[in-house]
Amino acid sequence: MNETLKAQFDDVVKSHPIVLFMKGNALFPQCGFSARALQILQPLGPVHTVDVLADPDVRQGIKDYSNWPTIPQVYIHGKFVGGSDILMELAERGELQDLVAAGSK
Repeated sequence: MNETLKAQFDDVVKSHPIVLFMKGNALFPQCGFSARALQILQPLGPVHTVDVLADPDVRQGIKDYSNWPTIPQVYIHGKFVGGSDILMELAERGELQDLVAAGSK
């Protein structure tokens, strides 16, 4: 991954409390996993989305950045959390809400 792309990812994940790298966008998710992740996150506050389908460098770059092979990917307060399955598990245990709240203090 080039330094410019890494800096772009650093900036995005640190500039927004909740960032979702997804296929499609908030108005038109283009995969079920991305739609599910968005649905889980939206009640917790504003979600900044990045459409990985819009740029092949971003689509591959985010996988390299996080060392995670799949999309969607979620960052909360600058930290990588995981994909939609992990989000669902965290939400069911009440831990996702705590993660979001902890960063806003």
